[in-house]
Parts: sequence; structure tokens; C-alpha cells
Amino acid sequence: MSQPQDPNQPQYDQQAYQQAEYQDQYAQQQVAQEQAHEEELPPESSSNSSFLLFRAIPSWGVSLVLHTAILVILGLVILHQQANSQPSMVSSLSTDDLIDEIFEEEILEPIDTPVEVAQEVTPDLQMSLDPVEEVTDSEPVEVADDVEAAIADVELVEFGDKSIPDVNLTDSVSTVTGTGLAGRGSQSRSQMVQQYGGTKESEAAVAEALKWFARHQLPNGAWSFDHQKGQCQGRCGNPGRLGTSFNGATALAILPYLGAGQTHTEGNYKEIVERGLYFLTNSYKAEGIRGNWADPGGRLYTHGLCGIVLCEAYAMTNDKRLLNAAQMAINHIVYAQDPVGGGWRYQPRQAGDTSVVGWQLMALKSGHMAYLQVPKLTVAKASLFLDSVSLEEGAYYGYTTPGKRPATTAVGLLCRMYLGWKKNEPGLEKGVEYLSNHGPSKTDMYFNYYATQVLRHYGAEKWTKWNTEMRDWLVKEQSMADNHMKGSWMVGNGHGAGAGGRLYTTSMATMILEVYYRHMPIYKTQAAEDDFPL
Repeated sequence: MSQPQDPNQPQYDQQAYQQAEYQDQYAQQQVAQEQAHEEELPPESSSNSSFLLFRAIPSWGVSLVLHTAILVILGLVILHQQANSQPSMVSSLSTDDLIDEIFEEEILEPIDTPVEVAQEVTPDLQMSLDPVEEVTDSEPVEVADDVEAAIADVELVEFGDKSIPDVNLTDSVSTVTGTGLAGRGSQSRSQMVQQYGGTKESEAAVAEALKWFARHQLPNGAWSFDHQKGQCQGRCGNPGRLGTSFNGATALAILPYLGAGQTHTEGNYKEIVERGLYFLTNSYKAEGIRGNWADPGGRLYTHGLCGIVLCEAYAMTNDKRLLNAAQMAINHIVYAQDPVGGGWRYQPRQAGDTSVVGWQLMALKSGHMAYLQVPKLTVAKASLFLDSVSLEEGAYYGYTTPGKRPATTAVGLLCRMYLGWKKNEPGLEKGVEYLSNHGPSKTDMYFNYYATQVLRHYGAEKWTKWNTEMRDWLVKEQSMADNHMKGSWMVGNGHGAGAGGRLYTTSMATMILEVYYRHMPIYKTQAAEDDFPL
């Protein structure tokens, strides 16, 4: 007689167990056969065996296995999360941190992987291009109080009514003092050419250069550093490598027109300038209250140049259609400043370099002369950056660290002049002496551009000596052959020459020859308006 089963003991399914045992033995035989043929057991075989064994385990065993597996998995997840939460000891360096200072070789050379900037059309400026879509007035731009970005409040609708005086800053004046751009008027220009060292030959060279730019404008109103496109069809040599930097090339082409008093409302090149401004006001990326004109290869270089153009064009014409674009360009410069060191570089908020800082400060100064909103904090921080790269009381300047380089010293000293340094500042006197002894460069138009302005504002015998050599050499080097290159320059291989090519070199040379009237002398009474608001 069989004994009764204990209800507390687990019940086994004998038939299932025997079947599982048989299947397991069969599986083992199969494995032995496959091993004999030197073949690996496929993953599915082990899973089948495991599945049969799983069927032989009673329900309480299955439950135990499942719960144990769940607990193990949860434990691993927690450990993984804790491990990930620990601070990493590996620090990553950006590409810019690993790049050598190549400023002495190139100014416009691409440094990082180019950032594509979307071409975003905005209706700030109507121009008579064919075809032109119907344009409506843009909504007011209100600048938010963003402490992090250090942009001051400004509502452009109200600000526009109170901004620039209702006068043309290039109107004729009886003296050679006044606002910073007043020398560009027709009568004052002629007077300043005679007073500050220009000649008929230098003015003729400027006139031929403006014709060359007109012949190389593209159908959409832009210019390209690869100037062989459009009408040129390769007839002029030395194209620049930055063929996609249309904003930068367009700005550098328009600046000589503005420097000569040629705007979209006055002068012999109204349509040329108008088409160029139309392109710029439709080629930026709107980023809230900011407009970003950076394009591949140029980065903040090109944005600073575009900012100068927009602010000068607005200041010279009081055309309210340019107001929003000009202020948005200033806003982006304010935002892009390094919040710690006060400089600017290729990308917003990067630690600065003197080259990029120079263009941004010139744009801010142009905005200041146009009565746009330029925060005091931005200007003060820029001055701190200059302190960080200077030597010997601010006489000499380096690129990203204190140094003594001709080009960066010229940039630093011009910035100091616009930031309010007096003529008898010891650092300024020593720096001007250094530039004067160096003399004009026969290969580096970037250095010549900044150094000529420094010497011209400083004046006296040093300016007379510098100007005579610089002016006569440029007039002699201009291409005057009766072909498509007439009026242009291509000399040396200094900063930006390879990247910007003939267009870049021609722009810099033309603005150097416009130095007599392009900006009013800083150390004349009321010459350059007020210093930046510090």
C-alpha cells in the first residue's frame, strides 16, 4: 500500500521528467557527433537543451529563477548608472585649442571645420533688383535683458525715432572736423585730400579701383573672393581660396564705395551699392534679436566686416530700412564676446585673438557713430582683452598672448585710439615709434591697412614720412594695363592674400588710399565724435 504524499513536498511530473531526460541524452549524442566532425554547436542547440530542461523544472523553480534574474538585472543597472555618474578624468580639447597661431601666415584662412550658415531671407531692406519679391515692413525687434549675453534693452521702434539725427553725415561741411564719417562728403573730401597728404594720382587710383569692383559684382549683388566668376570669366588672375565666403567678399567690396562717399542714395555707383546692400540684408541667419553674417571660412571676421558696412551705410544715409539689420549685427557682436576675457575669435564666446577683435571693435565704433545701442560693458571688456595681450604699457600687442608683432601692434593701437587713449599716452607714443621704424610693408596689406590709420591719426612728421612712401608705392603698384585687371592690386603674400586673393588686396589698398577722408582725425576737436561710453 502506497504511503500518502506529503502536501508540503513539491509534486514532480514523472512523465515530463523522463521525456526531458531522454531529450537531453539525445541532445548530448548530437553534440558528440558534431564535435567528431570538428564543427561548433550552433547557438540554437544549447538554447533548445536549456528550453527542455526549463520545461522539467516545476513552477516554483521557474518563479525562483525569474525573480533571481530580475534582481540581478536591477543590480547591474544601478551599478552602471553609478559608474556613469562618476566624473570623468578625461578632458576634451577643442580643435581651436590645438591649433598653432597661424596669424602671421593668414588672416582669412579657415581654422575649424566650416560651419554652414543658412541663407535666411529677411525683409529689412527693399532694393530694386529683378526679380524682387513683395516686401513688408518687419516687426519691431526688441532686445531682451539677457545678463548672460550682456545685451542691453533696446526697442528699435522707439530707438529708431531717437537714433541718428535727421542729417546726412556726408553732407558738405565748412571745416574738416565733425562726425567720424563727415569727411566723405564731396567738398570736405577734396579739402581733406589736400590737407592730409592725398594727391590727384591717389584719387585717380581710388576711382579706377571702384570701377574694377563694379565689373566684378555678381548678378545677385554679391562679390566673391573667387572674382573670376561673372563678367570676369577668368581674365583677372589671383582668385582667393575662400570662394564661398560671399558675405565677407561683399563687405570688403562695399567698404571702399562707402569710404569714398558712394552710397545707395548718392554718388555714381548707387545701383552697385544698392544691390550689394540688398544681398547682405538678405544673407544673414536670424537668431532671435541677433543677426549672424558669419560664413564658411570667415567666421566672425566676416560678421565684423558686414557689421561695419551696415552701420556705416545707415549712418551715412539715415535709411531706416537698414536700422534693424545694423542693430542686429551689433547685437550678435555683443553676444559673441568672450564673457571672461572680453575678446572675440572664430566662434561665439571663444577666448579672443587680436585680429578678430579689431574688426569687431571697428564695427562697434561704427555702430556708436550711427547712434546704435552699444553696451558699455562690451566696450569695457574689450579694453581688458587688449590689456591681456599687450606689453610695455600697451605699446606692443600679440595675437592671443602678450607679444610684439607688427600687424597685431597696429590693430591694438588703433583700437586703443578709438577707446579713448590720449595722444600723449606713453604706450601709444612708443608703439607709434615702433610702427614708424618698421615702415610700410611691400607684402602685407593687412598690416599696412591698420598701421596707416594709426600713423594718420597720430599725425606729425611720422605721418608725413609714412604717407609719402605708402601712397606713392600703392599708386605705382596698381594694375593700369588696358585689360580687365585695370584698377586692381595683387602684391605680396601677406595676411589674407592667398585666402582673399585680388579682391581682398584691392579692397585693403583702396581703403588705405582713402585714409585722408574715410574717418575724421581722432585727435582733432570733435573729430571722431565721442569716445566709446566706458
